[in-house]
Amino acid sequence: MKDEERSYRGQLHDDASFPVAAGHKEMPESYAVFIGEIKERIQKERLRVVMSANTSMVLLYWDIGRTIIDRQEKEGWGAKVIDRLSADLREAFPDMQGLSPRNLKYMRAFAAAWPDREIVQEVLAQITWYHNIALLEKVADSQVRLWYAKKGLEEGWSRSVLVMQIERKLHDRQGKALNNFNLTLLPGDSDMAAQIFKDPYLFDFLGTADPRREREVEKGLIDHIQRFLLELGEGFAFVGRQVHLEFATKDYYLDLLFYHLKLRSYVVVELKSVSFDPGFVGTLNMYLSAVDDLLRHPDDKPSIGLLLCRKGSRIEVEYALRGIQKPMGVAGWETKLVKTLPEELQSKLPSVAEIEAELTWDENEGA
Repeated sequence: MKDEERSYRGQLHDDASFPVAAGHKEMPESYAVFIGEIKERIQKERLRVVMSANTSMVLLYWDIGRTIIDRQEKEGWGAKVIDRLSADLREAFPDMQGLSPRNLKYMRAFAAAWPDREIVQEVLAQITWYHNIALLEKVADSQVRLWYAKKGLEEGWSRSVLVMQIERKLHDRQGKALNNFNLTLLPGDSDMAAQIFKDPYLFDFLGTADPRREREVEKGLIDHIQRFLLELGEGFAFVGRQVHLEFATKDYYLDLLFYHLKLRSYVVVELKSVSFDPGFVGTLNMYLSAVDDLLRHPDDKPSIGLLLCRKGSRIEVEYALRGIQKPMGVAGWETKLVKTLPEELQSKLPSVAEIEAELTWDENEGA
């Protein structure tokens, strides 16, 4: 039975309704002060918690960078250790994308740029990792870099505003004194405060139950489809899994990479434990272009992409071929995709029905 004091939109049903909040004029006089206090408390606590996590992450990154430097100096470790370290750490913590070789190199550069951990803790760990990367890339002088870090923290600059102020040489106009900043608390309504709640490095560092579970399911799917394709005996040769694709500003990892001996082409397999999203096609197409440009031999044929999506018992399996334009809609893309699959590929690659049958396995097997 519905609460008679509440307001509703449209018709009422025992199990469903569209409740509407009462107007502010209907609230007690003290309500405005009450809601203001609650909102302020929530904002402060959210910022305090996320800033504490950010501080822990930045200090951890500094510690990792410092350890790498020490090992390289004392034991003569070369640059190849970074790639090995990244691979081993990602195997141990598969839900952390921030352990790429590029980010490990940033950690090393960060520790080298700030040898005093106390300064890192007091200032640099109070801004986001993105801000610190920008400072490393844009400012060579350590004192000037520290000036921008403190000023950015005081003003709550977003990363883009920080970069803009660096490019405008704000420190030359305002002076470089480092003792005139109030670093007690990041402004709660600042751009930096808003940005830190969206920082992918921080959420990557913390992890959450749902993405972690999603990755566990995907790992099980990858294990299963890898065995399935190799057992077909139709010419699939395994090349690698979680194959690292590195760009100038971002890292990607191909779920599975095969070479098909009969088709004379690479096959990229991407698996998702969620429903189909058109964005998956763009990513897969990018992977195919990269494989063709970086791995493909002149005698090889264009690479083939296999996109596997699932949600519960519903499985969508489609082949994505290089050259497909950006889709205007899922239905149109699927139609075009199926029609463009050549007959010779249909005979040498597993059918959609075969893959669907193979992947209707208990999801718990992948946990």
